[in-house]
Amino acid sequence: MRPVITVSKLSKTYASGFEALKSVDLEIRRGEIFALLGPNGAGKTTLISIICGLVNPSTGTVRVGGHDIISDYRAARTMIGLVPQELTTDAFETVWSSVSFTRGLFGKAANPAHIERLLKDLSLWDKKDSKIMTLSGGMKRRLLIAKALSHQPQILFLDEPTAGVDVTLRAAMWNLVRSLRASGVTIILTTHYIEEAEEMADRVGVILEGELILVEEKTELMRKLGRKRLTLHLAQPLQTLPASLAVYRLQLANDGHDLVYDYDDALGENAGITSLLRQLADEGIVFRDLQTAQSSLEEIFVGLVEDRA
Repeated sequence: MRPVITVSKLSKTYASGFEALKSVDLEIRRGEIFALLGPNGAGKTTLISIICGLVNPSTGTVRVGGHDIISDYRAARTMIGLVPQELTTDAFETVWSSVSFTRGLFGKAANPAHIERLLKDLSLWDKKDSKIMTLSGGMKRRLLIAKALSHQPQILFLDEPTAGVDVTLRAAMWNLVRSLRASGVTIILTTHYIEEAEEMADRVGVILEGELILVEEKTELMRKLGRKRLTLHLAQPLQTLPASLAVYRLQLANDGHDLVYDYDDALGENAGITSLLRQLADEGIVFRDLQTAQSSLEEIFVGLVEDRA
């Protein structure tokens, strides 16, 4: 399947000399949810802004649905809906008129049924006649999503969409995202809530200092980089570990009451658990319970950032 977005050798240097993007290559698959992760200033918003036609690249090309974003701007931009970080709306417009006007900007015929469905899905229907200035911050964020979807785009960019949104509304918004993906819409999101990317994304890209350092299937990324931890709760605390256990690189925790073993399934170390438990028995070390945990996407991301520092 051909990618819906193709980014090739994309760079951006601002007039100040700041190099925001450095030869970025990226392909986004049609119908996927792609999470773009990176610290503040990494280049996430610049990359999104260039793809959406809001910022001109210094070098490189971007094609959206086969359309070049510069030479065929109108066709490319019509395919895209963008939910920006900043709340930029006319405070004196009503919710209904604002969303309807945005649809008209893309040359779409009026479709009151579509606008009504959007506002109901985003819990804004009872505010349809309210002026934007009267809305709460969370409602304004939902309004931005409604405006981005007003012209029924095939691709939706969500730049920190749940910043400042309460937990209940955040869950409702992600349910909407899932339904959009199910209908064939491609979703590209940036988020500070990495647990959202872990739950929602099909693939993950990590951008640091303008460079796209990693693009991977989420499950494969967690398999490759996510370590597992076995914690043994000991029947009797230990002050020190027997020398015979040094090969396992164990750690004592919780004042000697817990024994921690970090291992990596990708390296076949899971088999080491059996020999570890056997050797503990030989040493007379008894445990009363055990538990395992796997690295989260956040821990993997933090590790990548620290490795590049």
